[in-house]
Amino acid sequence: MAVTATDAESPRRSQVLGVPVDVCPDVFAAALALRDRGGGQIVTLNAEMTMAARADPELGRAIAAAGLVIPDGAGVVWALGRRGLRLRRSPGIELARCLLEHGAAQRWRVALVGASPAVMERLQSRLRDELPALEPVFSAHGYQSAETWPALEARLLASRPDLVLVALGVPRQETWIAALPGRQGGLWMGVGGSFDVWAGVKKRAPGWMGALHIEWLYRLVQEPRRWRRMLALPAFAWAVLKSG
Repeated sequence: MAVTATDAESPRRSQVLGVPVDVCPDVFAAALALRDRGGGQIVTLNAEMTMAARADPELGRAIAAAGLVIPDGAGVVWALGRRGLRLRRSPGIELARCLLEHGAAQRWRVALVGASPAVMERLQSRLRDELPALEPVFSAHGYQSAETWPALEARLLASRPDLVLVALGVPRQETWIAALPGRQGGLWMGVGGSFDVWAGVKKRAPGWMGALHIEWLYRLVQEPRRWRRMLALPAFAWAVLKSG
């Protein structure tokens, strides 16, 4: 019998090709529950990351240790569906935005890390206009020299954030969060290119492309240099089919 996401009130950990993913009815509620339990890392799993985790033990360990792994990609949802686990895709960019808006309403201490200096500047300007109640306590672009990161990390931890959104790209954002010494409390989430979208530098794929599960094509048109990374998609599908 097929199991739907609404069959459980809390996340239930499953796997896709040996990589953990949580099946839950409401990823936003699950994220808030994680914060109430003392916080932790949120990972947004898609097919590309799944294949990367199988090849990169450090990324695999970061995902396995995360407090919440949401099914961000259509491929992950498809793979779970083949095992009778029916659920909707949960785009990470949408969960991150919900957390930002909730954080603004609740006066959370919010930190933003990553993207380019220009994107970070535009992002902060837009967020001031769109979420005037938001309280950013720390921000840093991702193009820092290696020697500046220890001091940056110390300032970030000293700010005692309730929510940290990290746009350093996969796998760096996931492994950096997981390895950050002294990280306690709050929600820590890798958000990939979300800052670029929120800053108005890039656009999300139209809704109809999302409905057809071809958002990857829209991203490829915007960033042709991603074509090598996209080879992970057919490899993922073939691996799922072979696994039964």
